[in-house]
Amino acid sequence: MQSSNSSEEDPFKEARRAKGVMKCPFEGEMITMLLRHEEVRRAAADWKQFSSNAPFRVPIPSEEEMRSVRQLPIELDPPDHKEYRKLTDPFFLRAKDPQVMAAVKQLVESIVDSVSNGKPFDTVTDFALPIQSLALTHLLNMPESEASIWIKWGIHVFQPQEGETKRGSQLETYLSETFDKAEANPGNDFFGALTQAEFRGRKLTRDECMGFANLAFAGGRDTIIHSITSIIGWLAAHPESLKSLREDTKRITLAAEEFFRVFMPLTQIGRVCPAGAEVHGVKVSPGERIGLCWASANRDESVFENADQVILDRRPNPHVSFGFRDHLCQGAAHARLVVRSVLDALCSREIEIEMIRQIPHLEQAKEFTRVVGFDELKVRFCLPESSVEKIEPK
Repeated sequence: MQSSNSSEEDPFKEARRAKGVMKCPFEGEMITMLLRHEEVRRAAADWKQFSSNAPFRVPIPSEEEMRSVRQLPIELDPPDHKEYRKLTDPFFLRAKDPQVMAAVKQLVESIVDSVSNGKPFDTVTDFALPIQSLALTHLLNMPESEASIWIKWGIHVFQPQEGETKRGSQLETYLSETFDKAEANPGNDFFGALTQAEFRGRKLTRDECMGFANLAFAGGRDTIIHSITSIIGWLAAHPESLKSLREDTKRITLAAEEFFRVFMPLTQIGRVCPAGAEVHGVKVSPGERIGLCWASANRDESVFENADQVILDRRPNPHVSFGFRDHLCQGAAHARLVVRSVLDALCSREIEIEMIRQIPHLEQAKEFTRVVGFDELKVRFCLPESSVEKIEPK
């Protein structure tokens, strides 16, 4: 199938080839980032040397100032991680339930139709955000009306909202109030299930419930939004790719995986070295962190031929966009369902995507700058019969 160069540059290419690591400070802490595919996967599987049992320190930068609870189950090691994860697996596995799949497909089609009128819209706020929020209600078995609250939070749930004294306080207030209601009248949704769940013969504490919910609402928010907007931006710039998918929709599954690989929304994730470590001659002291750089591993030329190209039928495609081994992303099936539903909806309609204006979202650190989705992506979805007056790009 036709391939094209990625719209993103790889800021880790030179360091990955030359050293395999990059040392970069984050909020005063020097992090040694692993850059090569094999070594990232090896470290991800070695939880004894590279531990996730570090509240607030798995994300880079750390999130002590953003939340008051440990995110579960991601900030734990086996065997605790596996046992906690079993408690919420039934909800994340809903993404494979035919009824849920049909509901998500329908809501995506409805949103696509609502903007397919030739009028400009912002893919970030008017498209990806409502899709992510509404799809989450089905994953958590909650009424779609609840999504209106989540949409009001905007794109970044940990960014300070109006009137907040601490980043993320609006989310914690919502979660606390929702758990209060669930305890008083437990239902069969995510919150009700957690208030009734037991871990090793005891009820979960409120902090444990909050930890599960915090991750569910924060972990899959920016990532899915950035994935959707990156795909729309790509298809707008490469209409031949959309045409190719439309000619044979069986290609969508492979194409989605390639989009996940190239437009990896999460640059890296942290691991603490309890006893210290040495990586490529760089010593990491006990208690210090390394970074598993998923974004770099996904561009490793020793694994992915023509790694900087988007090859929609790439096979095999051992990307690490959903992590690796024990900490494989619990929401992977949900992310795949949402992205494939978006591609399905675009392919089943003769939509032309016209780019109007784009403002890339930049992740900036001392040693690298990386494009991660968009702060604004204004486009038009035009059907062939649309007679809307053409708007010149600004």
